[in-house]
Amino acid sequence: MKAVALKKLKEELAHKSANELMELCLHLSKFKKENKEFLTYLMFESHDEEAYIESVKAQMDLLFVDINTKNFFFIRKSARKILTLTKKYIRYSKKKETEAELLLHYCYKLKNFSPSITNSSRLLNVYQTQLKMIKKAVGTLHEDLQYDYQIEIENLEIHL
Repeated sequence: MKAVALKKLKEELAHKSANELMELCLHLSKFKKENKEFLTYLMFESHDEEAYIESVKAQMDLLFVDINTKNFFFIRKSARKILTLTKKYIRYSKKKETEAELLLHYCYKLKNFSPSITNSSRLLNVYQTQLKMIKKAVGTLHEDLQYDYQIEIENLEIHL
């Protein structure tokens, strides 16, 4: 089955009643876990972005604590898993401030991780790539916010 264009879907949805739209959303949420998580964000968390950011940061903190530090393979694997989860939450929000906040938190956690990521070139590459992503997201923000975030970015770049 080939998916139709978004424009066609939008036209069809315009002809549906409120009850039919509700049934479609519920059916969509049962189909895939990510759809259910996204609907949860839209309905319950999107109105308070700060609380959403803090809850994601708390989840990241827990995941960083649980990392197996026996060797760098496990550390890399866990760090990538945390980053993938973080990117998913950023995708739900679509706000550049949220992206900058969450990626900054990720980089702080990675930088302060023990054993140091300086012993692994792959982890350093992940870290540097995320710094670039932060700079890109911050570049689209208001000048005052850019200045505040730039200070934090400079703190991350120094002392690594």
